Amino acid sequence: MKQQIIVSGIGGQGVLFLTRVIAQVAVNQGIPVLTSETHGMAQRGGTVLSTIKIGDFASPLIRTGQADLGLLLWEENFPVHQSILQENGTWIINSPHNSDHISIDAAKIARNLGNAVLLNLVLLGTALKQGALIFTAEECETAIKQLAPKKFVEQNLTAFHKGLNS
Repeated sequence: MKQQIIVSGIGGQGVLFLTRVIAQVAVNQGIPVLTSETHGMAQRGGTVLSTIKIGDFASPLIRTGQADLGLLLWEENFPVHQSILQENGTWIINSPHNSDHISIDAAKIARNLGNAVLLNLVLLGTALKQGALIFTAEECETAIKQLAPKKFVEQNLTAFHKGLNS
């Protein structure tokens, strides 16, 4: 079982938390996982890129044309990262616009839940619904419960389920 995933957004959108959740699911299943993060000017709204390699890999970096899945929390990052995804890979994009890829207005859903940062977990649920991840909903729920601060667990799970059921 192997999968290479990129998560891209801007500072404050929850890219790193989403990366940790996906990695935690792999750890819980006893599957090797490697992650890497590039922050850029993230504290000032700049791009954040995380890579996740699930399975037996030697390096956490994903080469051009090798990613299986791209989760874009900020659709404007698409031109910058589009070359990382393999030809038959899947893009799941936070976007109110229809495109050639899987698009969901995760930001709007998150705002309606009262917390814009929850768009990351809406996107995770959407990825799972689309069959783009090698895990189950229950495995993701467990990881969210492990990693989210206790006072935010329920809203995190609600956001995840919104994506899963949208």
